[in-house]
Amino acid sequence: MNCQFAPLEQEALLHISGPDTLKFLQGQTTCDTRKVDALHAAPGLFCTPQGRVICDFLLFEVAPEHVALRLRRDIRQQSATSFGKYIIFSKASIDADSESHTTVAVWGAGAAAALRAIFGEVPTERFGAVCTDTFTLVQTDEQGSHFECFLQQQASGDYLAAMTAAMPQATEADWRAQQIRAGVARIESATVGEFVPQVLNYDLTGHISFKKGCYTGQEVIARLHYLGKSKRRACTGNITPPQACATGTGLFDASTAQSVGSVVNSAESRGETVLLVSAITASLDNGLRLGAANGPALTLLQLPYPVATD
Repeated sequence: MNCQFAPLEQEALLHISGPDTLKFLQGQTTCDTRKVDALHAAPGLFCTPQGRVICDFLLFEVAPEHVALRLRRDIRQQSATSFGKYIIFSKASIDADSESHTTVAVWGAGAAAALRAIFGEVPTERFGAVCTDTFTLVQTDEQGSHFECFLQQQASGDYLAAMTAAMPQATEADWRAQQIRAGVARIESATVGEFVPQVLNYDLTGHISFKKGCYTGQEVIARLHYLGKSKRRACTGNITPPQACATGTGLFDASTAQSVGSVVNSAESRGETVLLVSAITASLDNGLRLGAANGPALTLLQLPYPVATD
């Protein structure tokens, strides 16, 4: 087996519970929450009325009438405050302080078999889930080699010990690099409310249902989808040797020296810095420079899904 695991300390869970939980989220988020149950999770977004992304998340069921949104820890409180403006008339409540679960990523060849040996059962489709009293497992790719595990604290020690015995431990940066290579953008504190979804390819990664009906920001997002075209898109690249790169660092067209985008996410992993950036698509063939017109060259990587740039 070539799989590995990493505890995800920079991720956190935002809990929402009550009889109206899924109904509330259906009216506020981009995913179709009617499809979320003990066997199915969903990626999604929560946006402003202007269609700009407040948070991205992975939504899964913890128990009947109780779900959790896995999102970046540095935006959990801000996301809870934004949700709180809309939840007051629903029979549901938000818990932004709970540390009831340990979040662990497992990825690589043999990941499904390794997890089956530990947990007894694993999901078998993208965003499929297995939910029990002590853990929830979610498969996050098509091939069955990427999983996120949400372990109840009272049981997490035994599960982590079993993982340690079965596979090597990697770093959270290694997992972030895998997410970047998969072309999955993450909203961080520096980018809350900065981007419409299409600029980060969220319309291509399964985060948006264009069939579910109204939700906050839907009019803007749908108009761009059906009637417009985004001049900016997300792409991925790397820099060697590795160097620290802050979110928001500018990107420049190598031929014109003009500013054409910015860094959205980055991770230093295994001898390189891997970046997910948002840039004007017309500039990609000219080459991108990081931080300044004469800055380090960004080597573009192939995304695992098609992006129209013409």
